[in-house]
This record gives sequence, C-alpha cells and structure tokens, in this order.
Amino acid sequence: MAAPVWSTACPDWERRIVNRESLVPFAPLFPAEADAALDVFKSLKMVDVAGQPTFGEACEPFVFDLVGAIFGAYDAQSGQRLIEEFMLLISKKNGKSTIAAGIMLTALIRNWRHGASLSILAPTQRVAGNSFDPAAAMVRADPKLSKLLHVVDNQRMIKHRGTKAELRVIAADTGTVGGSKAGFVLIDELWIFGKRANSEAMFEEATGGLSSRPEGFVIYLTTHSDEQPAGVFKDRLDRFRAVRDGTIEDPRSLGMLYEWPKWMQETGAYNDPANFYVTNPNLGRSQSVSFIQRKLRLASEGRGEDGDTSSQIVLAKYLNVEIGLRLSRDRWIGADFWPRAVDVTLVTLDDLIRRCEVIVAGIDGGGLDDLLGLCLIGREKGSKRWLVWVKAWAWSIVWKRRQDIATKLDEFVAEGSLVKCEMPAEDEAAALGALSDGDDVTVDDDAELTADIVGVVDVLEQVRDAGLFPEADAIGLDPAGVAALVDELVKRGFTDAQLKNIPQGWKLSGAVKGLARKVASRTLRHGGQKLMTWCIGNVKQEPRGANGVAITKQTPSAKIDPVAAMFNAATLMSYNPVASAGFVYEERGMLVL
Repeated sequence: MAAPVWSTACPDWERRIVNRESLVPFAPLFPAEADAALDVFKSLKMVDVAGQPTFGEACEPFVFDLVGAIFGAYDAQSGQRLIEEFMLLISKKNGKSTIAAGIMLTALIRNWRHGASLSILAPTQRVAGNSFDPAAAMVRADPKLSKLLHVVDNQRMIKHRGTKAELRVIAADTGTVGGSKAGFVLIDELWIFGKRANSEAMFEEATGGLSSRPEGFVIYLTTHSDEQPAGVFKDRLDRFRAVRDGTIEDPRSLGMLYEWPKWMQETGAYNDPANFYVTNPNLGRSQSVSFIQRKLRLASEGRGEDGDTSSQIVLAKYLNVEIGLRLSRDRWIGADFWPRAVDVTLVTLDDLIRRCEVIVAGIDGGGLDDLLGLCLIGREKGSKRWLVWVKAWAWSIVWKRRQDIATKLDEFVAEGSLVKCEMPAEDEAAALGALSDGDDVTVDDDAELTADIVGVVDVLEQVRDAGLFPEADAIGLDPAGVAALVDELVKRGFTDAQLKNIPQGWKLSGAVKGLARKVASRTLRHGGQKLMTWCIGNVKQEPRGANGVAITKQTPSAKIDPVAAMFNAATLMSYNPVASAGFVYEERGMLVL
C-alpha cells in the first residue's frame, strides 16, 4: 500500500467557515481506523444533555470531522501516527469539554498498549472537573463501559480493566504534572496557560512520554483569551494559523480554528446575530443566538454574571473574537488607528536619528513594580511627520510580582524593546516584602538600582550628541519620583533648561486628543513595536470635567508607562522645537539650512 500524501493547509478556510463547510481539508488517511474510532465515539452518551443522546445522535458534523482526522491519522501497520498535533479553537458552550472527554475515552478504549498513560491537562481544578465529570458519567451510563472501565473519582482517573491503561485528568495548579509518561495528551483551555510564565516547561513535562509513544497525540482545546493572546497560547495559535494558511508546511499538525475572517473582524460583522454561527458550529444545539445576545446585553449594562463581566469577555468567550487594540475597554481613541500608522523601516534609534530634524523625549515610570518608559518623538525631515520610537526597562522583580504578564514581558525582551534589569537576590527579597499590591516603590534613594536609569540616559546622550535635541524643553518628565534620573542627567551634562516637568492627569488632555488625531491622519508613524501595541491596548481613557480626559490602566498588572512617556514627549513636540545644532538635509536636489 502506497504511503498517503496529504496537506493540512486550508488556505480557503474563510470561504469554508462562512459557508459552514468542513475545516478539515482532507479525508481520513486511514479510513478503517477513523471508522472504528467513530463507532466508539458515536456510541458514548452525553449524560448532561436532555434525553442523554449519544454523540452520534446529537453532534454536528464538525465533531466527527475532527475525531475522524485524529484517529484516522494512525497507521496500524507501522504503529505510527502521521498527524500528531491538533488544535480546536472554538467558542464557549459548543461542547468543548464534553468533546474532550469523548475523544480521550475513545483513545483509552482504542489503545492497545498495556499500562499506557493518557492525560487531560487542565489549568485549574474547576476546568479539570469540567472534563472528568462528563467522562465519568459516560462510563457509568453504559453497562458495557462500566464492565470495561473503572472510575476512580478521588484520583480523577478512569482505568481500563483489560490493558490497565489509565486516563487521568490533571489540574496544573496542583503541581502534579512532573514526570508524566502519557502518550495521549489533551490540553484544555490553552488561553489560560498562556498567562502563566512556566507553561512551556509544564508542557514539556506533560508531553515527554510521546517521544517513546509513536502512536500518541497532543490536542489543544481553547477559546480565545479575554486579553491579547500571550505566551504558549499565542505561540501555538500563530503556528497552527501558519500551517492552516500554508505559510508553514507541517503535515503533522492540524488546526480546526473557528475564528473570524479578517474582513469580518475588522468590520465588526461578529456583532450581527446572523453571523454568530461562524464561530459557533454547534449553534442551535448547545446554545442559541438569544443566549449570546443576553450575555452581551447584561455585560453592556454592567450586570454580567458567571465571570462574564464585560463585553470584551463575552466577545472573546462566546463569539471567539480575538481581543486587540480595537476591543479594549474604554480604549484610547487613537488605538483604533494605531495599526495603520506602522512604518516598518523605523526600527532602530539610528533610523530615527537619520530621518529627523529635531527630537524630543518623554519619560515615565521607574518604580520597582513599573516599567521605566522612554519615548522619543522626532519630526521627520521634509514630511514633518512625527516619528515615534520607544524603549523600556524593568526590574526582574516585575516578573515575580506580575506573573500573569511575565510571558508578554519575555516577548518584548526578545523583540529588543524591553531591557530586563536583574536585581541582586537580597534586594529583590527585601523589595518583595516591602511592596504591597497596587503600591510602587521608586528607586531614587537606592544608588545600587540604577541600571534602568543609566540605560535611559545612554539613549538620550546619543540624541544629544547628534545635535537633535532643542536647547530648551527637550526632555519631558512626570514630576513624581525622578530625583535619581535628574541627578544622572545633570551628571552627564544636560542643562536644567532642557528638562521640563509635564503636568499629568487631565492636564495631558491636549496631548491625548492631539496624538489621536495625528495617528488617525497618519501624520504620526511608529515602528510597530509589540511592546507599544500591548501598552496602548492597556490604556483606559476616562473623562475629566467638561472636556478633559485622563489615561489610566485597564487592570493593576497592565503597564502603560511607554504610552504615558509618549504623551509627555508629544507635549514638547507641540511647542514646534528647533534642534540646538540646527539641521541639514537634502530635498529635491537642494541643500537646506
């Protein structure tokens, strides 16, 4: 028999998803294996559904497409699984946890290896229960299964009486993942793992058994995150998208991703109830249009329930909308236009210096629990557009205290837009003890903790040495907690005239509104740094008085210091400054002085 040839790419997925067609672009590689597994899967009872129908009686075709692809990828003759990684991205209330239970029970029953280990890895005890409870109920509802399988409730385990294989449901927050030998692994609610700094190492432990189990698989199940994708969730999502789109060739990975085509995401077509089916292939069975509408209405009225406390959360969970700049709650109005203002040629500090006739700086942050944000805004030669370049510094203690954003911070370090400053162990321990949630302790009085300040001033020196700072009002500062920074600036020869305290709060209204207009008109450009995109998504804009606004952050862990630094710099650039050394540039063959 010739080896099968297939591709897991599905480049026409947007057409397929709108037309309710299958997102699996090929038939099962080994039809006999797929049929045998589907016979088992379809016979399992959905105990929590009225009338206790079987999967075969109650499921939509997409479920059978997925199950057939998973089990139909196994070559029984060679003992090898030809597709070994799968992802199902789907809206909440589409039976995800019940499907997970059915797939893993099918794997337990179909498995031939004696003493095999199978596991469902959940981020929390509650999520673990969501998978174990329906699996246990399926066994108890079928007398034949009860004779074949033994349920051990206190261990969240189901054991095959014949092969002695064990299916365990493991909650990651219990710390019991290490040393797993599981050959079949299902990871539930991947988006939650994406918020945890140690998830990658945990996955390595959980899936280590596959190296000696060629018949095994890994399945990721998830909805979208209620925040911008991060960590292992973003990593897996990006890779499965690339495979689906055909930009990466990986026939050993298959993603069934129920998400919005780009045009529907950008135009807000997900708000139309007629389109709810796009990311809810089980619509009309496990949930309804009216259910989703009610969730959206309650959230908009501030009466959300069951953790669905905002429209952002409801959109992410029940409509699988990817949360980005345009969906952040009470966002800065400029966020809507920020992606359109990217200039991919504006990457380095040298790029900024080369292209600008004058540059000003804004600085914000600097507490032990903060980023120290530096923003340079330059006025481009000829075009007069404002060019934005950002860099930030953070002490290692931030990774310890704000573990929910640690994976995002690591992304920015890799990008080069964030510098991680290591704090001596004894200082870090003392700081952890001194800091309470919501409080920041500045580093002004500790001469040892100056790596971030030195880094900022090193950058400012480069701009000054290029002759691009104005003689006065060159560096805008938040007046709070800047003593150590000012000392270093004076030490390096910056004058008092070049330093400018920028009033904060509602007094920044002009810069906040003015920058939004410049972004919308694309007379401001930026390099598209991930750090700045994330920080802008964290900004919450609040009205002050009759016409004023103030910016703050969406959540305690959110960081916006580079954005605040940008508003400080914008205040100075609005003064229409001239570089202290003047400027020289060539335009249309003329030398202009």
